[in-house]
Amino acid sequence: MRIGFDNDKYLKLQSEQINQRIAQFGGKLYMEFGGKLFDDYHASRVLPGFEPDSKIKMLTKLRDKAEVVIAVNAGDIAKNKVRGDYGITYDLDVLRLIDAFRSFDLYVGSVVITQFAGQGAAEAFEKRLRSLGLTVYRHYPIEGYPGNIETIVSDEGYGKNDYIETTRPLVVVTAPGPGSGKMATCLSQIYHDGKRGIHSGYAKFETFPIWNLPLKHPVNVAYEAATADLNDVNMIDPFHLEAYGSLAVNYNRDVDTFPVLSALFEKLSGGACPYKSPTDMGVNMAGFCIVDDEACQEASRREIVRRYLAAMCQKTKGQPTGAEADKIKLLMNTVGTDVSDRPGRAQALKMAEATGEPAASMELPDGRIVTGKTSKLMGAASAMLLDAVKALGGIDDAIRLLSPSILEPVQDLKVNHLGNVNPRLHTDEVLLALSICAVTNPLAEVAMQQLEKLAGSEVHSTVILSQVDENLLKKLGCNVTCEPVYETNKLYHK
Repeated sequence: MRIGFDNDKYLKLQSEQINQRIAQFGGKLYMEFGGKLFDDYHASRVLPGFEPDSKIKMLTKLRDKAEVVIAVNAGDIAKNKVRGDYGITYDLDVLRLIDAFRSFDLYVGSVVITQFAGQGAAEAFEKRLRSLGLTVYRHYPIEGYPGNIETIVSDEGYGKNDYIETTRPLVVVTAPGPGSGKMATCLSQIYHDGKRGIHSGYAKFETFPIWNLPLKHPVNVAYEAATADLNDVNMIDPFHLEAYGSLAVNYNRDVDTFPVLSALFEKLSGGACPYKSPTDMGVNMAGFCIVDDEACQEASRREIVRRYLAAMCQKTKGQPTGAEADKIKLLMNTVGTDVSDRPGRAQALKMAEATGEPAASMELPDGRIVTGKTSKLMGAASAMLLDAVKALGGIDDAIRLLSPSILEPVQDLKVNHLGNVNPRLHTDEVLLALSICAVTNPLAEVAMQQLEKLAGSEVHSTVILSQVDENLLKKLGCNVTCEPVYETNKLYHK
């Protein structure tokens, strides 16, 4: 795998930039943290070399002066919006985030439920948070947002929101995902601080879009694909162009909201806004750390294809309307790629055509591709996984790693005791069997040692995988896609 991003340089430049911004506002700084703090796998996929936990590494250096506020949209709670990489709803991810922050000894001050309009699910979640000893605040919809600045910057706008009590100079506002109201939470706090005579400022730490890359650069287009459900659109920052005469890339929500921020600062301070453009608000230094642009472009094209296949599978499952898939298809055309470029897809489809059964493929980090076919003993994903660890461990493909004396009781348990119709072993069952065999079989032990080497592998299945198989492969660090079809014509699929 080609490295396209210098993570050490990124940590150094980014930390310096954040410290400079903190110094700019001596009293109180609300910093919007976009993207994933602990596990930014999107960034690590499109910027090969970026470490998923880079942001949290920087934040821990500021733990003594920082506190965390987590924002979650009441509408997302009500519709059970799911975080795709973990398969959990946004409300549950709030709890996961709190535990994660605390594990790094970072102080979580409160949770704010944004866009609250009496949603029953949001009220129930608020009650649950309070029962766990957490402080919860409510922020409300504002009519005409973001265009009606006079109302927004008034007691009928931000003034209606609960004031979030904070005790530290740096307040990090983060969320389970995009569209949670992080920026509005920061601006609302600045309004309330102004009413209380407290000087405070705002800055934004978000990796994408990368402001100093071209508008149609695949890295930036991949961001549009990742936020297709929000209808985010990358665009040239018109305020930056007017102020500096140079191009910078931003996205529609920040551009739309910038007049609000500018008006807010002007109204509260009686002076000019400290920023001339929404790009100025950011502290993103990622664009300066790309060391192999071609590698990042190729990785981003792959990510867009992954996003398209995922959206098509969601459409097959009846979850979105299909508009997301249509948008991402246009983005694929923009960067000159399509599903035929998905690594291993052609090999998996060829195997499925030859056998008449589902098949799966895996492109290993070293570029080799292994395939797995469906058999009476195991599913295609399980066979592929075994072939992958054999290949990485230098084990002859003809050698049987799993003893029948181990497998037969497992199948008997599944069919005759647990009521399963399908005796084939899932990936988790195969790994359990392999771990048992490793006690007496040295080659099985060698195979088990290869699992950590699967991170970054590209997996493709000719049918929609079971949740068990998909989750396990993702836990191993694999990037998983499927053809948007089910294995059977049944109406109900587990």
